[in-house]
Amino acid sequence: MSSDARLALITRPGCHLCDDAKAALDRVVAVTGDKWVEWDVTDDEGLEREYGYRLPVVMLDGKEHGYWRVEEDRLLRDLTTPQL
Repeated sequence: MSSDARLALITRPGCHLCDDAKAALDRVVAVTGDKWVEWDVTDDEGLEREYGYRLPVVMLDGKEHGYWRVEEDRLLRDLTTPQL
């Protein structure tokens, strides 16, 4: 599941919270210029096992950033704050 995108959204079809999260990520990346990718748990048994009960899950730089709701302000801050 590698990508040049810093953000990934783990989802499943028919998930209304996932649809809300996609819209939130679109708003965030419209500000930052970053990219995001979607990972569908129905395509990956490991993702389903790990995250299936907490969807959607936002991943930032390969680490879990949050689940169920996108904290847009926090995500914007974390995307724009230089890493030391």
